[in-house]
Amino acid sequence: MNLEMQRFKAEFFKALAHPLRIRILEVLAEGDKSVNEIQTLIGSEGSAVSQQLQVLRAKNIVSGTKEGNKVIYTLKDPMIIELLAVAKQIFNNHLVDTITILDKFKEDEEAPIMPKN
Repeated sequence: MNLEMQRFKAEFFKALAHPLRIRILEVLAEGDKSVNEIQTLIGSEGSAVSQQLQVLRAKNIVSGTKEGNKVIYTLKDPMIIELLAVAKQIFNNHLVDTITILDKFKEDEEAPIMPKN
């Protein structure tokens, strides 16, 4: 069972491992959207958006419902929103650590060199 869970997680994160797919999920976190709406909000070609939506659908991360001549996409699990928020927080934590290290280097470079006695 543990190996199956690890494989599921690996496949799940592989499905998220594309900047356009992450952006699509961020847009869908704001509410259900059609391909055209997603395309407009992201500023990407429709074919690229459709291709990435297909990957997300295949991994059961989003679902599509036909409404007239449009397909409306939605997140299959609202916890995706939390996952994206946690990922952003982890990124911010790493960024803060990096800034702290850079500030320390800058302080060390600006410190006057004291002569040895």
